Amino acid sequence: MQPVVAVTGVFAYTGHKNHLCKDRMSTLGSLFIISAASGTGKTSLVIALLQSQKYLTVSISHTTRKQRPGEVDGEHYHFIDEATFIKMRDNREFLEHAHVFDNYYGTSAASVKSLLESGKDVILEIDWQGALQVKAMLPESISIFILPPSITALDERLRSRGQDDENVIQRRMQDAKSDIAQYEQFDYIVINDHFEEACKQMVQIFKASQLLTSKQARREHALLEELIN
Repeated sequence: MQPVVAVTGVFAYTGHKNHLCKDRMSTLGSLFIISAASGTGKTSLVIALLQSQKYLTVSISHTTRKQRPGEVDGEHYHFIDEATFIKMRDNREFLEHAHVFDNYYGTSAASVKSLLESGKDVILEIDWQGALQVKAMLPESISIFILPPSITALDERLRSRGQDDENVIQRRMQDAKSDIAQYEQFDYIVINDHFEEACKQMVQIFKASQLLTSKQARREHALLEELIN
């Protein structure tokens, strides 16, 4: 992936086709990266948060994964074929991309940029590989890693889905341990033992981010000028 440079968590295109670069524009939108091992309940948490916290929105990822029953194109994912994904990747249209479970996943840079510039707080629900890419490019983004309460609980959750055979479940369990080992790379850890409590903890993180000096300085610029001068 080509390097991307960002300033104050905002990015934009130049005259070069799909090239991301520095942008001095300010925004009140915050970027939250949420990652977890498969079966941890990440997606359920994100759905609950989007329903209860109206200031939040989610960036819809592109994927080459097959569409599952009940999934809606453009709502759960943008489902595309591998050739289209590779073309978008080569055109540097993704903020991040990763290869997970034999499928490609990527986040549209243009979509995230538009949402942030509108002042929305944006959730990226992505794997740890993509999370580290985004965090390196956009240091002001806030990363959250979701953990299961135990390895037994994780195994039970994967089995309760009823989607995978035993070989796939065992592979997911092994990959989960590798994913969880990346927890130190994240700003916050939330343990999804009791669902409602995990939701509350994540809301606390979201709201605390609004009080960061970088945010308050932009939001309360007039007040600060009055108090200082």
